[in-house]
Amino acid sequence: MTARLFEPLALDDLTLENRILIAPMCQYSARDGAATDWHMMHLGQLAMSGAGLLTLEATAISPEARITDWDLGLYDDATERALGRVLGAIREYAPIPVCIQIAHAGRKASSEAPWIGGQQIPPESPQGWRTEAPSAIPHGEAEMPPHALDAQDLKRVRDGFVATARRAMRLGIEAVELHGAHGYLLHQFLSPLSNSRTDAYGGSLQNRMRFPLEVFEAVRAVVPSGKPVWMRVSATDWVEEGWTLDETVELARCLKARGAPAIHVSTGGLSTRQAITLGPGYQVPHAERIKAETGLTTIAVGLITEAAQAEAILAEGRADAISLARAMLYDPRWPWHAAAELGARIRAPKQYWRSQPRAFKDLFRDTQFGQR
Repeated sequence: MTARLFEPLALDDLTLENRILIAPMCQYSARDGAATDWHMMHLGQLAMSGAGLLTLEATAISPEARITDWDLGLYDDATERALGRVLGAIREYAPIPVCIQIAHAGRKASSEAPWIGGQQIPPESPQGWRTEAPSAIPHGEAEMPPHALDAQDLKRVRDGFVATARRAMRLGIEAVELHGAHGYLLHQFLSPLSNSRTDAYGGSLQNRMRFPLEVFEAVRAVVPSGKPVWMRVSATDWVEEGWTLDETVELARCLKARGAPAIHVSTGGLSTRQAITLGPGYQVPHAERIKAETGLTTIAVGLITEAAQAEAILAEGRADAISLARAMLYDPRWPWHAAAELGARIRAPKQYWRSQPRAFKDLFRDTQFGQR
């Protein structure tokens, strides 16, 4: 029997060769939002991994939507050209489909890179700017309150998501993930901890979901039929009176009704008060419940590091796909090694066919070797 991890997965008209998804991982290595040679090296090695899907890091819809001044963006011709250069190189050598995670950092923008400390940069400082959010509630107590978005701002932001999606389609990107997790703008609308609005976008669950769902609908409308669009969510804030798993289940139902073929389930990131109990696969129960109650194709992530662990999650029906981030950075050939362990076959670049171990003569698909 084929390992569940290496069975195809259909997302609308896009069929992935296996159920290993490379999660979006911020690199803080862009220049003025434009992809650099770092992205060429970083994404190039991940594209050769044999995974079913490669997701670009959080890609900002505008300069002020970036987490840091070094974040990747797709909001003007220069950023489109730079990303197109990287994608062109990947496509020449690796047939992996590419997903873009479209993002707005909201009140968590204007920050230092994490290896410098990640603290907020004041708007008057170089590489800093005034942040914006649903409400004028700062992420950290010592931070400057963000600008509270008004009706005109909401239209501007929504249009920004659409414009970035259009650019992504011009680049031939095969799938779109909206970033509604980890305390960034769409998550900020969802959580009562960051959304104290008294208009149609705050208060009740339906109101708090309104803007993220409007963004989803607007992006879905400009992405060609058959190309999948879904959302990454934080299933809980891990804070009392914050966003909950019950509410996430309802959001998943609403996304499914609007055409989302999947949901990518993470947690946390909104509040400095979060209290997370870490352990192997600690977020999988959230994905499991969403899958069980909505029937939506569910992508699990979070301290999934071993092939047998990933296979068990899928075989037990707890999720439909596995998303890997840090495990892929540590081992960019993780899918090769998982296939070898689980007795599956995987695609590898022809330039690397001769690396196939003697113990796994059928590991790489479609290999050919001459006699000389």
